[in-house]
Amino acid sequence: MDLGVTIFLTDQSIDPIELAREVEERGFSSIWLPEHTHIPTSRRTPAPMGEPLDEEYRRCLDPFVTMGMMTAVTERVRMGTGISLLAERDPIVTAKEIATLDHVSDGRITLGIGYGWNIEELENHGGSKKTRRAVVRERVLAMQELWGEEAAAFHGEHVHMDEAWAWPKPKQQVRGRSGVPVLVGGAAGPILFEHIAEFGDGWIPIGGAGVAAAMADLHAAGEKVGRDPSEFTVVPFGTLPDQGKLDHYQSLGITETVLRLPSAPRDDVLKVLDSYAPFVGG
Repeated sequence: MDLGVTIFLTDQSIDPIELAREVEERGFSSIWLPEHTHIPTSRRTPAPMGEPLDEEYRRCLDPFVTMGMMTAVTERVRMGTGISLLAERDPIVTAKEIATLDHVSDGRITLGIGYGWNIEELENHGGSKKTRRAVVRERVLAMQELWGEEAAAFHGEHVHMDEAWAWPKPKQQVRGRSGVPVLVGGAAGPILFEHIAEFGDGWIPIGGAGVAAAMADLHAAGEKVGRDPSEFTVVPFGTLPDQGKLDHYQSLGITETVLRLPSAPRDDVLKVLDSYAPFVGG
């Protein structure tokens, strides 16, 4: 079982470069960073993880800038967004950022995406709760065209892009063309699994509860559109390690689990990281 870590890196937490080096040295497989551009003060949308909202949400570093720093000082550990809010991002610029990161890191980037729970944050970017899922779908599809085609075009309801060139291409090959793996985060449900089946490469269940029961539905969604269920990667996210839990995930065919690190200064983070180290390679 490969083990990755996720953390809210902020202006008050451990330094990203030091963390990246320490994670790779201990043999962890990946580092995943969340995204919030800002947090509106209205708090009209209650946080699903409970209120008051933790300070780290309003202080988190930009994941793409930070991944660039971290890949520059590591050789093996993969980097991913956990998760990126594509309904708040320009797809052409984001496709360029991700392709560049994958190119310069020699193919070590995974794009974890979500629809976003903070509706005020989304609205500040011109989005809406009603359209966010459709917008995310089209933006991913447009980005995949930019990554995978020499001359790419996309015309949907929310994204319009005439034929264009865009390099660099990602180093990785995904389903027969240049790209990066796209994992969709969120609670199990028919729309989420339809989207994974259409444009995704896997699922990020937050917390991992109910994964076993839901995997059959994910596989059925893939089979419905002619995809082999074995193509889908399932990465339980934000888990606190327990050998029984990790063994259970492994019995389901899950090969990587992502553990939660505290958004904290160096000594506090490394103490937790060291407590996870005995599970690496298990």
